[in-house]
Amino acid sequence: QVQLVESGGGLVQAGGSLRLSCAASGRTFSVYAMGWFRQAPGKEREFVAAIRWSRGATYYADFVKGRFTISRDNANNTVLLLMNTLKSEDTAVYYCAADRGEGAYSPTMSYEYDYWGQGTQVTVSS
Repeated sequence: QVQLVESGGGLVQAGGSLRLSCAASGRTFSVYAMGWFRQAPGKEREFVAAIRWSRGATYYADFVKGRFTISRDNANNTVLLLMNTLKSEDTAVYYCAADRGEGAYSPTMSYEYDYWGQGTQVTVSS
């Protein structure tokens, strides 16, 4: 099992920045990739960004390209999401997820991921 704990959410004004962190523990050697998803009230969960753990390849949703950056700290089993130029539509609960890498990897699909964190609220005021 892998446990994921997110932190770093909060309230920020439009145009501001936040950095989310996701700490993984447990059988972290089994993690192939990690991703961030978000879910706004009344909407479905959607892909935000992902990173392959060993190669460092990154993937982004079109609506965050150029604004968000995903990175990893292998030594501390942590994945970060730096969010710049935040907009009111970025308001959502942000979830961290981990994939064990069984089969082909589809980074944008939530069913791909085997473990999920509890989520952290990000609120952007306009």
